[in-house]
Amino acid sequence: MEMHFSDSEKMKRFILIVDDEEINRDILGSIFEEEYHIFYAQNGREALDLIKENSSLLSAILLDLMMPEMTGMELLEVLKEEQLLKKIPVLVMTADENSEVDSLKIGAVDFITKPYGMPEAVRARVARSIELFEDRQFIRATGLDELTGLYSKSFFYEYAQMMDRYNPDMDTDAVVLDIDHFHLVNEIYGRDFGDDILREISHSIKEFLKQSDGIACRSEADVFLLYAEHRDGYDDLQEKVSEGLQHLSETPHVRVRIGTYTGVKHDIDMERRFACAKLACNTLRGNFMQNSANYDKEMREKFIFSERIVNDIHDALKEHQLIVYYQPKYNITGDKPKLASAEALIRWQHPEYGMLGPFSFMPLFEENGLVQMVDEYVWRESAEQIRKWKDTYGYAVPISVNVSRIDLYNPNLGAEILAMLEENGLGVEDMYLEITESAYANNAKQMIAAVEKLRGYGFKIEMDDFGTGYSSLNMLFDLPVDVLKMDMRFAQHIHENPKALQMVSVVMDIAETMQVPVIAEGVELQEQFDLLKERGCQYIQGYYFSKPIPADEFEVRLQNDV
Repeated sequence: MEMHFSDSEKMKRFILIVDDEEINRDILGSIFEEEYHIFYAQNGREALDLIKENSSLLSAILLDLMMPEMTGMELLEVLKEEQLLKKIPVLVMTADENSEVDSLKIGAVDFITKPYGMPEAVRARVARSIELFEDRQFIRATGLDELTGLYSKSFFYEYAQMMDRYNPDMDTDAVVLDIDHFHLVNEIYGRDFGDDILREISHSIKEFLKQSDGIACRSEADVFLLYAEHRDGYDDLQEKVSEGLQHLSETPHVRVRIGTYTGVKHDIDMERRFACAKLACNTLRGNFMQNSANYDKEMREKFIFSERIVNDIHDALKEHQLIVYYQPKYNITGDKPKLASAEALIRWQHPEYGMLGPFSFMPLFEENGLVQMVDEYVWRESAEQIRKWKDTYGYAVPISVNVSRIDLYNPNLGAEILAMLEENGLGVEDMYLEITESAYANNAKQMIAAVEKLRGYGFKIEMDDFGTGYSSLNMLFDLPVDVLKMDMRFAQHIHENPKALQMVSVVMDIAETMQVPVIAEGVELQEQFDLLKERGCQYIQGYYFSKPIPADEFEVRLQNDV
């Protein structure tokens, strides 16, 4: 049925009046004709056809219950089973109070008593029903993720809290699904294919929730959240998602990680529960032997420790809780080893956790960017200590300090380090810069340019952890370095593993070709020392000579070396 309306009429809503009595249709038509566009039907069968044709237009249905061919009650039963049609509010028209109750149970939203009362009251009932219907539609539209049909994040949290409120004794699980490297799927296969993957995963989640009491949402581009009644595990969810992805033609290998926080107490903040589940999910990055992880006591303690460490770093810097230790490096090319330099290594005298080594906190700071603050602290402390030693003994060996990958993005890095040295009356010959091999591999061109700029200031660059496998052979000869520091795992096994000894020889050959000296880290035994010296290694750092020691202990080394 095609209808045309003037501009003034376009804001009118559509209603359907269904009654087998012409007089009733006329009465209702006269009540509503000024405010609504009206369809008419004489029985349930005719009404059903009109509803199917105009479901997107209709704002309300006024339905008589007693009609031939298909009664109003029968029509309500049909509408209840149709997903699209059951959303349209139905007001029944009857004089039978029992029928009113029955129709409301089936799905009617209100009723109009026959004979019809005041027109204003009838219009008000219909207007109120339409208003509630449209509000519900708006809430539904804003509460759903358009791409997947799952809840939006904000509505998800609201409904999850409602689950807690109405089921205070129910054990629940917070579940996070995350797609590994989803941005690469979009880049390689296109966004449309990426959207297909998201829709397929959401479909699998919906299927899973049919057997589990819970709700789900798409939290971020490739992250899904589920809140469900507690269960022993989510392997079946993992299987359902994997099976669903296999249905997509030419599907690349897509890995979905699942993190859970199970048996959650309701007194824990909802968003924190999912933060814990996300933390469990994140522990699976790079672990291809495991696809799911649960947030447990050990993970909780680690999480609390990490939070505390990150929060405490500012006070630690102000109060000088961070202490710089120095590990000597010895030149072994002569008859007698000679102290040549030292590496500055950070320790943290934490007020609660005691003395902490760098591996317990530096990886955290590298993840969140706080490593720059720590590096600058070490540079400044080292420069001031070198100055003290020179004033005391008239002599000091160069100190190597770490430069993190994130530091290299600072265009003023060289000038800032040089300014610290000049403040202490020092030059670039007093401080060497250590950069890990992995830093070169990450955005190699930019890193190489940054390091060349540092060398332009006159700094000597030591490549730390050389041999860990980040550098490609064809990149080696472009690397701007002055010293190679061989990864400690080479030295630790050369006395017992011929292959390790061969690899040391390979590194020595590479260094000779590059015309740079080699420092061997992690040397602990006489056998290791002898083999390295025999292979032509120039410098050694490790427990064979000394562990990392505080500044006052290092002074003894300086005094003995003078």
